[in-house]
Amino acid sequence: MNTLPICTTAAIRAIEETAAALPLMELAGAAAAGQARVLVPGVADPVTVFAGPGNNGGDAFVVARHLREWGYAVSVVFCAEPAGLPAAARAAHDRWRAAGGATQASPPALSECGLVVDGLFGIGLRRALGGVYAEWVAAINRADCPVLALDIPSGLDADTGTGTGPVVRATHTATFIALKPGLLTADGVDAAGKVTLHDLGIDAGGDAAAGRFLTWPAARAWLRSRQRNTHKGSFGTLGIVGGAAGMTGAPLLAGRAALHAGAGKVHLGFVAEAAPAIDFAQPELMLRGADEVLRGDATALVVGPGLGQSRLAADHLGRALSKPVPLVLDADALNLLALEAGLAGRLRNRAQPTLLTPHPAEAARLLQTSAAVVQGDRIAAARAIAQRYNAAVALKGAGTVCVVPDGGWAINGSGNPGLASAGSGDVLAGILGALLAQGYAPERALLLGVCVHGAAADALVAAGTGPVGLTASELAPAVRRLMNRQDA
Repeated sequence: MNTLPICTTAAIRAIEETAAALPLMELAGAAAAGQARVLVPGVADPVTVFAGPGNNGGDAFVVARHLREWGYAVSVVFCAEPAGLPAAARAAHDRWRAAGGATQASPPALSECGLVVDGLFGIGLRRALGGVYAEWVAAINRADCPVLALDIPSGLDADTGTGTGPVVRATHTATFIALKPGLLTADGVDAAGKVTLHDLGIDAGGDAAAGRFLTWPAARAWLRSRQRNTHKGSFGTLGIVGGAAGMTGAPLLAGRAALHAGAGKVHLGFVAEAAPAIDFAQPELMLRGADEVLRGDATALVVGPGLGQSRLAADHLGRALSKPVPLVLDADALNLLALEAGLAGRLRNRAQPTLLTPHPAEAARLLQTSAAVVQGDRIAAARAIAQRYNAAVALKGAGTVCVVPDGGWAINGSGNPGLASAGSGDVLAGILGALLAQGYAPERALLLGVCVHGAAADALVAAGTGPVGLTASELAPAVRRLMNRQDA
């Protein structure tokens, strides 16, 4: 797929070492200056550039020099000792001064600026900002104009997307060489604004440790066209087990989504005795008891939507783990795995593929930790779950993290806050199950399902539905539209 690489700080540092002969700071500063020029096309609007005490500050000096050469009125805010700058950054500072530029130790009135450039701290920061730098971050965040961060917003952890102190909230981020995980997940998706990648002529995609950034235009290339000489059996039978008393809506949402995502037949197996006999909104669904579905001939199974945590629910999960078919586990199936070591052991020993779709609280239970720890390093948490349970994992949230058992990973770029509503996880489980039932390879099903789920929400918002008030039941028809449009 034509996906962009995502590199950790350690990987970026290794790449920089191999490219030491290139004038990386000059290249980065020139690229970011071009982005700044797009944001403020008129030279009448003054620009304030904040330069820090490291290489990110050096990038800022290069940006300032280019903008000044193009006729902009540029103020550079800098309070460090030039002699203490790294060599490349000091050279950039000296070139700025040699070109007639000056620095000032306090910012001007940012209310008069057309653009603020954040070049305070880059990917190497591992501490909370304090003192004057915290004050400057607060001033930047009060600015009523575009804010362009260089490489990453100051104060944000490049590997985790978290910040332990003040963090610049940029409207735009110009990042260099490769995308960073922290720009794409957790708090980074809000702090970074619109991210543009400037690779500086370096191909980071060959790094074996690199993750991938998943977007719908890339993921849709995996969609299969359908031959005319087919029948419903060609597209698999999906069994969905869940729906304890009071939660029968969850498997209905999953089943409707599975039909809209292309499953040939969908059987819903309810745990509740007083379960519905027909779904009048989707009468194509076949509603049965959980025992009957687990005895049946499903080519893939989803277990968990509305399952509950009763002894009967655990027994159903155990039977599903023994079935020689691909399996999606969601919601209470995950909670039962966390509660019962025997079930977790059976999952680890499964020969058939399993997909797990935890939200942060469920992930915390699976890892016997807290949701705060999970959110503190989402990639590490997803990898730990995949390794511990021998499964592919989609850790849901802002920038869903997808990990496969061999350690490969991706961050999904589709989706919006409209998905933060009851039932959207059931819809995702149904989509994933439908793709497995149709014979998609497990890793491909995981990435494609997560991405189309988010893309459906994006399409609905673009058409005027949501994000406020977007409901899970609205997603399935949008998924169908996307899966039938190669140009969507």
